[in-house]
Formats: sequence, structure tokens, C-alpha cells
Amino acid sequence: MQNALPLIIELISGAVGGNIAGSLFKKLSLGTILNSIIGIIGGGLGGELLSLLGIGTTTGGVDLASVVGGIAGGGVGGGVLLAIIGFVKNLVTKKS
Repeated sequence: MQNALPLIIELISGAVGGNIAGSLFKKLSLGTILNSIIGIIGGGLGGELLSLLGIGTTTGGVDLASVVGGIAGGGVGGGVLLAIIGFVKNLVTKKS
């Protein structure tokens, strides 16, 4: 369980980050459920990217630095992925 906790934190933070980004940027929002799903994916990717860069949850432990890193990486990753997908969706629908 201790090895899975950082990933769970990243995924939950990603869902929150996706929904926050969706509420801040109404034109990019895809609805609560899709914002959450995209945020979860982005949270996992963001957390893993930070982990590969040596920031955040590199040890898999449950110390304060890894929790804060997981929250930051997951939240930012979820928000960024939602913004990218929302922007692309808007471009595609404008061309149609």
C-alpha cells in the first residue's frame, strides 16, 4: 500500500486539477466527468514525469516532500492535459 499511495495521491490531485482548470477556463471545460477522467490521466502522467526528472515521489515513500510533489505534479498535470485537450476540441469544432 505504501508504494501505491503516491500514485493514488497523483491521480486524485489530477482529477481535482482537471476540474479546477475546467472551472477557471469555461471554454476548455468538457464537463465534470470528462474533466475528472482527463485530470486523472494527466495527474498520473504529470507525477511520473516529475518522478523521471528526479522531483517528487522518486523514493515511493510517504514523507511530506513526496506528498507535496505528488499533489503538485498531479494537479498541474491534470490541469495542463485538460487545457490541451479542451483547446484541441475547440479548434476541431470551429473547423466543422
